[in-house]
Amino acid sequence: MITLNTINFNDTVIIKNITGEETLKRRLLDLGFIPESKVTCLLISPFKDPKAYQINNNLIALRNIDAKNIEVEYE
Repeated sequence: MITLNTINFNDTVIIKNITGEETLKRRLLDLGFIPESKVTCLLISPFKDPKAYQINNNLIALRNIDAKNIEVEYE
């Protein structure tokens, strides 16, 4: 399984699972990172951290340390 922090610019993936501490899981769910949702990487900062992802018509910047807790697969 790959994680969200490893996808490239303009890739679209489907969220399969969220791992990590309960507080982080809750925060990611509140931001809209819900299993079976589609996510597209739309922006990458110059140092590749953070990246901005489009999910449910929202653009959310997420640090790689948090994005590595989101397991995804290509559609």
